[in-house]
Amino acid sequence: MPHAALTTLYEETSARTLALWRNAPGIGEAMQSDYYDKARFAPATGIQPPLSAALRVLLEDINALAEGDPLADAMPLNGLHFTFLAVTLPLYQRQQRPEKLAELLEIWEAYRAHPTRISELRLVALPGQLLLAGIPDSDSEAARKALAQRLLRSGWRDEITARYHNTPLPPPFWHSTLLRYRAQRLPAQWRDFFLNRQRLCYGSVSAARQLVMANYNWTQVEPLA
Repeated sequence: MPHAALTTLYEETSARTLALWRNAPGIGEAMQSDYYDKARFAPATGIQPPLSAALRVLLEDINALAEGDPLADAMPLNGLHFTFLAVTLPLYQRQQRPEKLAELLEIWEAYRAHPTRISELRLVALPGQLLLAGIPDSDSEAARKALAQRLLRSGWRDEITARYHNTPLPPPFWHSTLLRYRAQRLPAQWRDFFLNRQRLCYGSVSAARQLVMANYNWTQVEPLA
C-alpha cells in the first residue's frame, strides 16, 4: 500500500471511531471474555524494538491510566512489539510446538533476521482499542505480502486464514495494540487520552524480524528460529 494511502487509512479509521464515540457516549456492553486466550501461545513473526524515550513515556502514561480498571488491558513496557505476520490464533500450551513446524521453518528461512523499520508512528483509535501504527519500509511491505502468499500455498493455509478471517491478507495495518478495553467502546478518559495525542508523532522503530512462539501481547516469547 502506498505511503499516502496507508496514512489516509489510519486517519479515516480514527475519524470513523471519533464519529462513533460522539454518537455513543458510554462504553456499551462489557465483554465477558478477553480478546485472545491469554494462557495460550501462537507462532508469529514480528519485531521487538527497543523503547525510545517517547515510546517509554507513552506506555507509562497508558499503564498509569489503566491501573485499577479491570476492563483495561494495557501493553506492558516489556511487551512492545509490531507483528510482521501472525500464523495462527493462540492455540498452543507453553512449551508446545506446532505440528508442521518443519514446513514453517523452511518457509521462514527467506524472511528471517531481516530488519523491519516502521516510521511516522502515531496513535490510531478503534472503538475499544488504541493502536500505535506507522509506515513500513518498502522491503518489509513486499516481504510480508510474499510471506502471506507463501503461507496460503502451504499446509498452513487453514490456520492463517482462521487467524485473519475478518482481515485482508496481508493485513494493511502495521501496528502494536497498546490498549484493549473489554467493552464495545472506550470510556471518556481514554477518548480524551487519544484526542490529546492524536496529532503527535512517536518517531520510528527498527529491529530484526523474528519467528517466535508468543502469548497474545508478546510478554512471553520463545524463539522458533
